[in-house]
Amino acid sequence: MINERLKLARADRGWTLEALSAHTHITASSLSDFENGKREPRLTHLESLAKAYGVSVAWFFEEQPAGGDVVLWRERPSADDAAAIEGEFLKRCRWYRNLEDWCDERVPCHLPDVKRDPTRVGWSDVHSLASSVRSMLDLGQQPAASLLNVLENSCGIRIFHLSFEPSGTAACTRSDEFGMAILLNASNVRWRRNFDLAHELFHLLTWNVFRSTEHSREASEQEEKFANAFASSLLIPEEPLRRAVSSAVESDGSLRHIEIFDIARQFDVSFEALLWRMHSVFNRKREDTEHDIEVCRTFRETVDVREDTTPPQLPARFRALATRALRDGELSIGRAAEYLGISRQQAMALDDLEDVTDDAIALSPA
Repeated sequence: MINERLKLARADRGWTLEALSAHTHITASSLSDFENGKREPRLTHLESLAKAYGVSVAWFFEEQPAGGDVVLWRERPSADDAAAIEGEFLKRCRWYRNLEDWCDERVPCHLPDVKRDPTRVGWSDVHSLASSVRSMLDLGQQPAASLLNVLENSCGIRIFHLSFEPSGTAACTRSDEFGMAILLNASNVRWRRNFDLAHELFHLLTWNVFRSTEHSREASEQEEKFANAFASSLLIPEEPLRRAVSSAVESDGSLRHIEIFDIARQFDVSFEALLWRMHSVFNRKREDTEHDIEVCRTFRETVDVREDTTPPQLPARFRALATRALRDGELSIGRAAEYLGISRQQAMALDDLEDVTDDAIALSPA
């Protein structure tokens, strides 16, 4: 069983023996022997391999069949980069699951789980799903402002940020082991990340539609168009958009290009995303929308001025759970330092905070 799981884990990452050797400092020939059953890896070998693959050592000894985790990319990076990024992403997902288990803080996901024939999915279904999700999560008229927080804290979706190329891509995965997770590009501006978050959410909600027959790592062109339409509809609701446009139009019924940037800021999306949403809502000609995008690009640098935010290296809830697990004795100082990406000294300081006070807040019945 161990050698089969070793083969599966490496195939799932897309690593060569040489690439795995670089991650684990185990010779390629030894790794080959382990996978072919010629030699049994020692515990130290398994610990290095488990760390590289983001799994526990116990995973190599489990009896049930191991299924590969599918990471769905919008645009897959180069093979070596994708393997490294996926490994880090999946490792963090499993760590998140561990922290929830140790703290007994699993968050049930009440999002709709779409199940239907993929050939029968239409545009009206996509927009209806966006409207349903927006209402279910109570996202209001400007959903981008609260979407990430709601998905993480109310729906239990793991959302991580890493920097990678190409910049115009993101990824997601869905597993029975650790649930739903989204990977965003930390190098992108916030309003681009907002759209990518909603785009990847569509893939998670329809995972059992488009990933039902085979573990495809690539979405079809049509599925990507559906995901874009869902993100646009979710983040820029039709009625609020109509009101925003109506208040900005001139007396002759025209809308100045400079107003596009003000409306885009209201919804915290890019001006391109806004114009394509207007293209759909107002039934505009494609060539007119493409022309407007080109015009806006010529003076974007001086007009589209808004404050960006840098995403945290780890989700706030992840950090809170890790700190709690450390103080409750579920996580060692060394392991906590690894989970949080801090030094052992910093982890010890977090652990010491437990003794600062035992006072508690008394709440009176309403």
